[in-house]
Amino acid sequence: MLILSRKTDQRLVIGDTIEITVVELRDGHVRLGITAPKNVPVYRKELLEQIVAENVEAAASAQLSDAVRTRVIPGFPRAANPGVSGQTSENRKGD
Repeated sequence: MLILSRKTDQRLVIGDTIEITVVELRDGHVRLGITAPKNVPVYRKELLEQIVAENVEAAASAQLSDAVRTRVIPGFPRAANPGVSGQTSENRKGD
């Protein structure tokens, strides 16, 4: 980790396209201004960690819901079957 001291209105440059400006120092808080290309996502770390945790939880819940529906709803499609829409081997005639 690189540790630098900066004063208000001083800047840091990361690569050729990202610039961080110290906007304000007050009561132990630092306000930063960040200039970056639109294709570079900029997140507060604690917010990004929360988003990732919620996405993992939602994905796990969706997988659980699919597993429950497969066991509870007869004929619920377990896997995509090309050419046979909405049918599983259990509810197709002629198998």
